[in-house]
Amino acid sequence: MTGRVGLGTGPLGGLYERVTDDQAHATLAAAWDAGVRTFDTAPHYGAGLAEERLGAFLAGRPRAEFTVSTKVGRLLVPGAAEADAGFVGAPDRVRVRDYTADGVRRSLAESLERTGLDAFDTVLIHDPDDHWEPALREAYPALERLRAEGTVRAIGVGMNQSEMLARFVTETDIDCVLVAGRYTLLDRGADRELLPRCRERGVDVLVGGVFNSGVLADPGPGAYYDYAPASDDVLRRARRLADLCAAHGVPLPAAAIQFPLRHPAVTGVVLGARSADEVERNAAHAALTVPDALWADLDAPEAAG
Repeated sequence: MTGRVGLGTGPLGGLYERVTDDQAHATLAAAWDAGVRTFDTAPHYGAGLAEERLGAFLAGRPRAEFTVSTKVGRLLVPGAAEADAGFVGAPDRVRVRDYTADGVRRSLAESLERTGLDAFDTVLIHDPDDHWEPALREAYPALERLRAEGTVRAIGVGMNQSEMLARFVTETDIDCVLVAGRYTLLDRGADRELLPRCRERGVDVLVGGVFNSGVLADPGPGAYYDYAPASDDVLRRARRLADLCAAHGVPLPAAAIQFPLRHPAVTGVVLGARSADEVERNAAHAALTVPDALWADLDAPEAAG
């Protein structure tokens, strides 16, 4: 798999459906065998389960050969597993929002303990949508200090929206952003302001959610879009894109994976997977040659209309 593709570990925390330890290990092993050396995780994913599984897999592998990003903004405390968090099979831990400086330090310390790593390469402020002020005034300065001390190499913000990310790029000195679901074949909103601003300021862009929660992997009945069942209109638009891809002999998921990498501001994509088969399919799709004629068709205003 191309070096510009990383593995997102949300599914390994049981996103939407239960994943066993053996399945998680097999998924990570398949990614490693495919050449993936960049892994993204977070306390939110399975209430720490994804971090634990990733750490167990990486134990004993040469530390210089891989990079790991995690996130701050949610602390985990003992309590009954949250049924509405979207993760199945998570341990009995409750997420508590905390964007304070103390919360950042505690979150990182606990993430290091769960993964068994000595340090993280990148730390992102996670989903501060309704927490702009504490994220800007407390979490960001705390990460800035850790970067200055050499505790982390890079800092940034990860969100499912582009507007607030653009504000962070403008008002802080972050190194990178992870924008999920907002620069895809179905939603190019990040290109209005965020991506040009990142390119101008030299901020790296990682794109997650390239399948918009699944509809761009398979726009069939029951497909999800942005963490909820896709509407009839979204399904119609996704199937239109699939038809355009099929006319050029390209699977829709291949175009969905490669689409963000065409933008000069984008440095990589992060693909979630819950099985070795999914990893292998993603690797094949990432390596597939997509003809310029298809990109021209997909870039046409009416493509996803």
